[in-house]
Amino acid sequence: MADEFELDIDDLKRRMDGAMAALKTEFASLRTGRASANMLEPVHVDAYGQQTPINQLGTVNVPEPRMVTINVWDKSMVSKVEKAIRESGLGINPQTDGTIIRLPIPELNEERRRELSRVAAQYAEHARVAVRNVRRDGMDRLKRAKSEGMSEDDHKIWGDEVQSLTDEYIKAVDRALETKQEEIMQV
Repeated sequence: MADEFELDIDDLKRRMDGAMAALKTEFASLRTGRASANMLEPVHVDAYGQQTPINQLGTVNVPEPRMVTINVWDKSMVSKVEKAIRESGLGINPQTDGTIIRLPIPELNEERRRELSRVAAQYAEHARVAVRNVRRDGMDRLKRAKSEGMSEDDHKIWGDEVQSLTDEYIKAVDRALETKQEEIMQV
């Protein structure tokens, strides 16, 4: 039975990819002084009795580097979308013109840039922890297999493979953080 053991490396990769995807989503929500439609992803509007993402209530465009516009399809939702943006903590003051909401993106000051950089570092640490949890799960499976009769050599080979996969993903998280921090600090 021990000879038949095979760790599902694809499952570990899939779970580590999930941690990276979550990190990218969190990074996209960080405002860097440049307009991005992704910055509105975490904002939900109480529409039609449920929490709805803004991109399901209107067309989100980035017509210029420091401006996001939302063309709300239902006129009765304009004030609710505007209120959700104000209360979202993005630090943006929406300007309404009929069914179009303009979001001018203000220049970031140095203190705010440092703060966003620290938030990005926290997001990266959460991703590292998630990757390490996947690693720990893989290693626990190996321990169980070893106690069920897996050879010492096989245990070492599989353990090295799990560790190398973990190292690869941790480096990817570090590279993503470095890129995001450079983007945030860029004036």
